[in-house]
Amino acid sequence: MQTIDYDDRRPDTARHVFDTSAEKPITAAIYIHDLSPGGVERQSLVLTSELQARGVDVVLIVHQMRGELVSLLPPGVPVVNLHSARTLQDIWRLRRFLRDEQPDIFMANVDHNNIAAALAKTLAGSQTRLVICQHNPLTAGFHATVNWKHRVVPWFYRALASRIDHAVAVSDGLAGEIIDVGFPPSKVSTIFNGVIGDDFGARASLPVHHPWLAQKDRPVFVTAGRLVEMKDQRTLLQAFALHVGQCPSRLMLLGVGPMLDELRALAGSLGIAEHVAFEGFVSNPLPYMREADAFVLSSRSEGFGNVLVEAMGCGTPVVSTDCPHGPADILAHGKFGTLVPPRNPGALASALGRVLQDRRQWSSDSLRGRAEAFSYAACADEYARLFRSLV
Repeated sequence: MQTIDYDDRRPDTARHVFDTSAEKPITAAIYIHDLSPGGVERQSLVLTSELQARGVDVVLIVHQMRGELVSLLPPGVPVVNLHSARTLQDIWRLRRFLRDEQPDIFMANVDHNNIAAALAKTLAGSQTRLVICQHNPLTAGFHATVNWKHRVVPWFYRALASRIDHAVAVSDGLAGEIIDVGFPPSKVSTIFNGVIGDDFGARASLPVHHPWLAQKDRPVFVTAGRLVEMKDQRTLLQAFALHVGQCPSRLMLLGVGPMLDELRALAGSLGIAEHVAFEGFVSNPLPYMREADAFVLSSRSEGFGNVLVEAMGCGTPVVSTDCPHGPADILAHGKFGTLVPPRNPGALASALGRVLQDRRQWSSDSLRGRAEAFSYAACADEYARLFRSLV
């Protein structure tokens, strides 16, 4: 892995990031914040590797080189570390990168990074085609769960729409929101995330040694995601407390985040602490999903919902809130899983009971078949076609 600290580079070292030893049809730079264990970061690593396999010369750009996914960086892909303290600083370093390297495609991911990329391209006067990828909702309902800085994103998108060559949404609902902000429909595409790769079966079949799963004596629910307001594990704990009073069960939460202490305290106050396990960051959650009786997602909003596809790929039934926007697309509006209203502990508790009683309603084969629609290959082929059309 070649890592370049771009803030220390001299202008006279320009155009050495991309491979110049062979003719490549397209050069592309993919910009993300860091390598924290989130869906956007995992998706970007997958896409980087898949595009590379399709003959695209790819460089990954990070705001800071940090996070648990550093070890998963694709071999042979250069990484440009902007080494910035704030996203605002990225703008100037990205401007210089675009002037120095002049990639055919510059693709940014998520809210403030998308804005920084658009401003950098404008300041650079670059002919590079800018693609932004939107993974989060733009609605007020989503932004109520995050800080005020995210609430200005729609305004910036509207102001910078003419500077952006194309916008990709990871669900149809997000595509509609981008159009509502002011993008012409011709400049907006939906490309579902790639979740199922060639190695999925091998990763899913690995053993899991947790006693709740290895020697299961009662049903176990699993959820996975950052412990943040948007994922709303608070509602999940409240629903599980209602459910466990009727049916002895256990709940495992995979993930880290700032709400850990609050959620632990809530589990204690609800009297369910002995039935709940906070497992922290798990590099491979698939074996947990495989052994679970059902997977549960309690989010207030989702751009897509990779974990639902992962659970289905393991043949595990899923229960999800019908939040904007991804779950309904993934579950075909209830054909492949149970959808319940967000922020409704009673409805979620009822769904937990039903999924245990009606598990045979969704065969493992049908769930795996649905998950295959969201493959690495299908996703990368769509991006490759988009890049070729823009270049």
